[in-house]
Amino acid sequence: MSPRAAPPARPFRAALHAATGAPRLYRAARHAGAGPVEAGRVLLTSAQVLLLVAPQAGGVPGRQNAVRHFVWQAALTARHGSMVARAVAAAQEEGSVDPLDSAADLRNNGLGQSYGAQHASRLAALPLRAALRELLEVGLARWRAGDLAATGRRGGARAARRPRRGSRGRATPPAPS
Repeated sequence: MSPRAAPPARPFRAALHAATGAPRLYRAARHAGAGPVEAGRVLLTSAQVLLLVAPQAGGVPGRQNAVRHFVWQAALTARHGSMVARAVAAAQEEGSVDPLDSAADLRNNGLGQSYGAQHASRLAALPLRAALRELLEVGLARWRAGDLAATGRRGGARAARRPRRGSRGRATPPAPS
């Protein structure tokens, strides 16, 4: 019997990262000060984002991941506070196999956390599904505006499409006739 080649490290690490996700996020929420029930709600919110929001944001390369991270972190920040949201986001990226994807995720997480903090009282008062629907619309609008980051087709992290601008952020003046 010939020895089999070991599987590549990257797919194994990705599978391990996915399999340990829920316990890792639960522990991060607990370490950030969430009680057992609240940490369970963090997992529930995370699952709802994956099941309800992510499929509705697909169709364009990078959009689903960008919008999912924005919505996830906005919801966690509004409902569980900035410390829990940041800890859970850091735990999610811990052991990530793609540093460029992690860079885009960190940007989108930060934007979501900021939005969630600014709108916390309204979002926390809504039922979870209603809050996620509202955040999905905001996330899609932020994607269309070019605010959210995605991993480019060639592997580089990039912002979503932005309108072309001239120097120093001003609109490009019309060409002389």
